[in-house]
Amino acid sequence: MTPLIRGPRLSLYRFAPRDAAGFMAMNADPRVVQHTGDRPFADEADALRFIQHYDHYQRHGFGRWSLYTHEGEYAGFCGLRRAAGEVDLGYRLPWRLWGRGLATEAAQLALQLGFERFDLGSIVGRARCANPGSIRVLEKVGMGLEGAFTEEGHDWLQYRIRSHEWTGLPFLR
Repeated sequence: MTPLIRGPRLSLYRFAPRDAAGFMAMNADPRVVQHTGDRPFADEADALRFIQHYDHYQRHGFGRWSLYTHEGEYAGFCGLRRAAGEVDLGYRLPWRLWGRGLATEAAQLALQLGFERFDLGSIVGRARCANPGSIRVLEKVGMGLEGAFTEEGHDWLQYRIRSHEWTGLPFLR
C-alpha cells in the first residue's frame, strides 16, 4: 500500500480494513475519546463497517487518513473533513503515543495535503478548552485562534489557518 504522504516518522494512508483492530482499540480507551464525544465501537467488526462505509474520499477527494509509523505500527488517524461549508483538521492517536510530537507531525502532513494537493483556501481546527494537548498541536502547526463557542455543554476553541499563511513543513526545512 502506497502512502499519500510520508513524514520523518509517520505515513498517511486511506482508511483500509487493516486499520480496524487498531481503530477499535484506540476508540475503546476512555482517555482517547474523552474530548471527542464519540462512542467506542462495539467490536472490531463495527470498526470495519465504519471504514468500509467511509465515503469522504469519494465525496470530497480527501478525508481522514490512517497513520502508521515507519515501523508499521498503527498510530491513529489525522486528516481533513468537509462539514458545514468548512474543512476541519482532526487527529486522534492511541494514548501510548501521546506526548511524542506525532499528532503535530500528522497535522502538518494533513495541512500540506490540504493546501498543496487539494488547493484549499483555509482549514479550521477545533479543540475543547479542557484539552490543552490538542490546543498545543493546533498552535504548533500555525493555526491562529479565531474564537470560542459552547456546544453540548462543552467549551471549545476554534483555530484557523489560510493557504497564504501556510509556510510549509517545519521539519522539512
